[in-house]
This record gives sequence, structure tokens and C-alpha cells, in this order.
Amino acid sequence: MSAAKIKKGDKVVILAGKDKGRTGAVLAVMPKDDKVLVEGINVHAKHRKPDQANPQGGIERKPAPLHISNVAVADTDGKPTRVRFEDRDGKKVRVAVKSGEVL
Repeated sequence: MSAAKIKKGDKVVILAGKDKGRTGAVLAVMPKDDKVLVEGINVHAKHRKPDQANPQGGIERKPAPLHISNVAVADTDGKPTRVRFEDRDGKKVRVAVKSGEVL
């Protein structure tokens, strides 16, 4: 799967791992690493000591990247679908394989 098929803002379904079956929006795509950041998925916690910028310290939670092969674009019904490119009215558009609707 190429990174161009999944874009920032897409609603995706997680296909593998501890968050399998959950959905979320793509926050960032890293095409060189074949990774994506998904909102609220694969959240890791880092314990921070107090410092000048953050005098309270505490636990910092943020999403970690997932491999792009472990996510699929969600169709309107929330089920995973593959993406294909088609030429419609002289424009190259992304189309959901299952439903045929333009993404």
C-alpha cells in the first residue's frame, strides 16, 4: 500500500495490534517511513520530571506511529475498504473499492 492512498484527515480502521477494530482520524502521514499517526490510537505514556517549561511534571500521553499496512480507510458504514484511483471528468480521484464512492 502506498502512502498516497491514505491522507491526513482520513477516517481509518485499525486492522492489527492492541487497537484492532477501532477507528480514528489520521493526524499525520510519514511516507518515507510508511507510518501514520492516528488520533487516540496506539497512545503511549511518557513520565516527565518537572522542569522549567513544565513545573508540574506528570504523565504525557501521545499517539505513536503505526505501520501503514495496519490501517485501512473506513467506508461510510465504518468498515475497512481499499482505495483505488480513477479518472472521473478528467480528474484523478480516490475511490473506495467496496462502495465505489469518491473519498
